[in-house]
Amino acid sequence: MEFLDDALVRAVADRLVEHEFQCWFYGDSIGFEGLLAASDALGDPCYLTFCHGFARAWATRRRPFQPDDNTAPGHVMSDLVERTGDRVLGEGLLDLAVHLKARRHVGGVSITFEDTLRSLQQPYGNAVLSASDQALMHDPGAGVWLDCMHFDPPFFAHLARRRPDDGWAEAAVAELLGARDLLLDEASGFYRHYWLERTGRAHIDGWGRGQGWALLGLLDVAILAPGTPGSDAIVAEALRLARRMVETQQPDGHWHAMVHELRSGPESSTSAFMATAFYRGMSAGLLPEEDFAEPADRAWRAMRDRLDTRGNLLGVSAAVMSALVEEHYWHVPLDRIVPWGQGPVLTAEAARRAWAARRA
Repeated sequence: MEFLDDALVRAVADRLVEHEFQCWFYGDSIGFEGLLAASDALGDPCYLTFCHGFARAWATRRRPFQPDDNTAPGHVMSDLVERTGDRVLGEGLLDLAVHLKARRHVGGVSITFEDTLRSLQQPYGNAVLSASDQALMHDPGAGVWLDCMHFDPPFFAHLARRRPDDGWAEAAVAELLGARDLLLDEASGFYRHYWLERTGRAHIDGWGRGQGWALLGLLDVAILAPGTPGSDAIVAEALRLARRMVETQQPDGHWHAMVHELRSGPESSTSAFMATAFYRGMSAGLLPEEDFAEPADRAWRAMRDRLDTRGNLLGVSAAVMSALVEEHYWHVPLDRIVPWGQGPVLTAEAARRAWAARRA
C-alpha cells in the first residue's frame, strides 16, 4: 500500500507550523490534530512539543474567554494532557468545557454566535442579495454553525475519559443530535452551513468541507463515547452521511466545493477530510470496508496529487465565512495554505497508515 514519504509528511507539517495561529480560530482543531499525527508518523516529538507549548501558553492566560474559544482544539489538547500529564492544561480544559457548556442552547445545541455578523458577509462574486436578505444583514441575530460539530462534541467526549461521571459524554451526544436536527436537510441528505434563530431555519446546502467537519465530529464521538445514550443514533448518522458523500464523489476522487453543484468548482480539502473519515471509520468498525475502501483510496490519491513538492495542498479555499446566497460559495478564493488544508492531509495519512496496519 502506497504512503506519503516521510520527507513529504515533514514538509506538510512544517508549512502548517508556519501558520500564524490566532488562539483560537476555525481550522485549529484539525490543524493541531494533524501536527500530533505528524509527530507520531515520523517518531519526532517536535510537532507535539509545538502543540503542547502553544496549548500551555493558552491555558495560563485563558481568561477572559473569547467568542471564538468554541473553536479551541479541545479534543487534541485532551490528548496532550494524556500524553504529558500537564496539570495546568488539564485544569484549563475543564474550565473551558464548563464555560462552553454554559452557553445558551437551542434544541440541545449551543449557540455559535449571538451576533452572526461575526461570520455572515456580503457574498463573493457578483451575487446580489435580495432586498429582504439585505435587510436581514443589518441584524441577523443568533445562529448555529456546522463547523462546530467538530469542536465541542469530540472535546466533551474526550473529557469524559478523565471525568466519566460528570455528564460530558452525554453532552457530546446531545450537541451532535441537536446540530443534526437543526442543520440536516432531509431532502438532499446534506448538512446546511448554518441555522439562524431569526429565520427559524437552516441555510446553504451541501458545502463540501462542512460535510467533513460534520462526519469527523460524528465519528470521533462514536469512537470516544460508545454506549452513551443516543450514541447508536450518532453511529447511524455517521454511516448515512458517509454513504451520501460517496454518492457525490467525482471520478478523480475529489468533490465540488458544493458537492451537488458543478458550477461551484473543485476544492481540495474535502478529499483530505473524507480520506481521514473513511479510513478512520473503517478502522473503528463503523464503516464497512466493502463500501468505503475504494472511495477512501480515491480520496487519498486525489489529495496526494494536489500536493506540491513543498508540502502545500493546492486548491484549498480560504476561510469561507458565510453568506445568505449559495453563489458566495462558488467564488471563495483558492490555493490558501491553511490549517483546514494542511491538517487533514496529515490526519488522512495517519488514518491510512492505521488502516493498513489493522489489515496486515
